[in-house]
Amino acid sequence: MPLTLHDAFVPSCAQILKGVRAQIDKAETFTAENDIPAAELIEAKLAGDMWPLPYHVRSCWVHSKLALELAPSGEFSPDFTDIPGDWDTMRAMLDSALTALSCVDADELERISGDHVHFVLGGKRLMQFTVSEFLLSFSQPNYYFHATTFYDILRMKGLPLVKRDYLFAPRTIGS
Repeated sequence: MPLTLHDAFVPSCAQILKGVRAQIDKAETFTAENDIPAAELIEAKLAGDMWPLPYHVRSCWVHSKLALELAPSGEFSPDFTDIPGDWDTMRAMLDSALTALSCVDADELERISGDHVHFVLGGKRLMQFTVSEFLLSFSQPNYYFHATTFYDILRMKGLPLVKRDYLFAPRTIGS
């Protein structure tokens, strides 16, 4: 059986989202146990010209839930207006993405995989893709970039995370 677009995109997004969500729990515990203000982590960036921690949660949401939601419309414009400001809001955003991923109809996604979708920014169509190209060559790489950056910021701030925290629970035979 050939790999479907759903198989190539949705399960891995869900896996990594669960890892990001678990990292939020660890970050909150770490700040409490070490008497560190939550803002020290929440406002942290890898570099001065990069976005802080919550932006990367929002970007994971954008490049999973929102990408799948908007792709069928033929236009995708990222929405970065609702950056979460605390641990609970970050968790809620990831939970909404996980719920949306669990509801994706694999047959419908395959049916629209060759349809066109435009990347729109500032009201301008900047790129045109098929839905498949959009999800696999634009949203998925962006998604992994932001999930990795989230992990890296927490590591930089001293959280004792390991690769398993990022990978969460790989899909194995029988799982």
